[in-house]
Amino acid sequence: MTFSRRSFFQLSLGALLSTAGQRLLGQGVATHTARPLARSAFSGRPFHAHFVDVASAAGLHAPVIYGGVDSKKYILESTGCGCAFLDYDNDGWMDIFLLSGTRLNDAPPGTTNRLYKNNRDSTFTDVTEKAGLQAVGWASAVCIGDYNNDGFDDIFCTYFGQNRLYCNRGDGTFADVTKAAGLWNEQPRWGAGCSFLDYDRDGHLDLFVSNYLRFSFEHAPVPGQNANCNWKGIPVECGPRGLPTGRHSLYRNNGDGTFTDVSEKAGISKATESYGMTAITADLDEDGWPDIYVACDSTPSLLFINNHDGTFREEAVVRGVALSDDGAEQAGMGVGIGDYDLDGHLDLYKTHFTDDSCGLYHNDGTGNFDDVTRSARIAAETRYICWGAGMVDLDNDGYPDIFMVTGNVYPEVERKLPQYANKTPRVLFRNLGNGTFEELDDQAGLAIREVHCSRGCAFGDFDNDGDLDILIVNLNESPSLLRNDLSGNQNWLKVKLEGVKSNRSAIGARVLVRYEGKKQVQALLSQSSFYSCNDPRLHFGLGPAKVVDVDVFWPSGLHETYKRISANQLLTLREGGGPIPSKGWAAR
Repeated sequence: MTFSRRSFFQLSLGALLSTAGQRLLGQGVATHTARPLARSAFSGRPFHAHFVDVASAAGLHAPVIYGGVDSKKYILESTGCGCAFLDYDNDGWMDIFLLSGTRLNDAPPGTTNRLYKNNRDSTFTDVTEKAGLQAVGWASAVCIGDYNNDGFDDIFCTYFGQNRLYCNRGDGTFADVTKAAGLWNEQPRWGAGCSFLDYDRDGHLDLFVSNYLRFSFEHAPVPGQNANCNWKGIPVECGPRGLPTGRHSLYRNNGDGTFTDVSEKAGISKATESYGMTAITADLDEDGWPDIYVACDSTPSLLFINNHDGTFREEAVVRGVALSDDGAEQAGMGVGIGDYDLDGHLDLYKTHFTDDSCGLYHNDGTGNFDDVTRSARIAAETRYICWGAGMVDLDNDGYPDIFMVTGNVYPEVERKLPQYANKTPRVLFRNLGNGTFEELDDQAGLAIREVHCSRGCAFGDFDNDGDLDILIVNLNESPSLLRNDLSGNQNWLKVKLEGVKSNRSAIGARVLVRYEGKKQVQALLSQSSFYSCNDPRLHFGLGPAKVVDVDVFWPSGLHETYKRISANQLLTLREGGGPIPSKGWAAR
């Protein structure tokens, strides 16, 4: 069934009026379910991307500790954390940053966030201690950006308790400047998603932080204590429903290394309270100003539209990205963003809970969205709890695919309900180029079908070979690093941006590439997937195209066009100055 935008809006409002009471009667997580579509016959078309997990050979051995292994007492143990590809030392090779949690009692020795330096030979070295990034706690999300415009990417991490801002000194080390930057919370909060953005276009990166819920060990209920602590009749950790919601925060960069909380002034505090998770910032209505989208768990997701005057208005319901297509709340967790149908507009993909389909939202170019989950055949998959995701071209055929990782939040449930396993496989939807997708099983390699309890994932080219690899957080296991061994002769282009009038990281830029009658847009993001950050070099698969035209819409408002750019290269562009040499790439 399809709805007009007006009828959808009316239905959504009705759902919002009725859900408050329903929350008190149901389980702790959103109860929305969707009957899966029957799978279409396999197209038989070859898929040239093939993934192999090389984490162990690459030196990524340390497990990501996060809560109990066989059971979870509190929701804090189950949400997990993200990861990032970043080039912290500016050598042109993607390094890796992995967050970690802890345990309720006695975390194993060596538990910490970890920074791995890329050795440029498909291996990594753990430089966490040398870099000054050792930390133990309940980490959630990471976002990357050069907040002080010194040419080195900085790291912001959210936590239950106290968020942390790490300033990159440019010598391989970082300084914790949270207090000095004005980002210290006097009262502990559960920081969730985060994203740097330049919402006022002054050339300095501001910071948005979503907060999941208000939690304390002293007052938290335990499994089975009330209706929000059961799932399918089995006592489980409580929440998020039944626990108080979080409030979200916007911090303005003062241009001197400090931030000011402008949440109330900017209108962020006026939004309906929600269980906020992954936060992305991009120009979704193509007016030249960054907007903010927040995937929310068991409450309506949020879309803050930029008013161009330092304020935002929240319009997720009326714009079609707050609820399911039948007007219900869902367990929104991760977000992928890209241009799946090559119309030059940024579409959204949001991950949800088991027995529900993830949501694909088509953007009409004005920031209004239609739910195309069923027509695109995404609704054929409802078996898993889904987390990190990307709308990325994995086989370089010129059409972005959809990849996501999965894993349960209730490890004890599979003992009574084995169909709800704790460890589950990855999911890959290949783009068929006609507005629909098909789910692949082992056509992309056995690593796709390996089972883990995963959370964050990030996409990037760690070996500089012209395709996208995937970094994955597995709870209480070592991470996965899926190397893409791409075959065939498909072409590609990577675009790296350096802001001048814009923020140095160029976060918020949109890049439109035209090739063989097609066009594809991507945004330079500080966070997406689930609590994670991708390689900042935008990757475009081009299929057979060998020459492309490139349009860059810089955060400052400048629009530049580059004609007849050759494929199969890293194109580094400086705002107002054109192409500049690309560090590291020639070394491959």
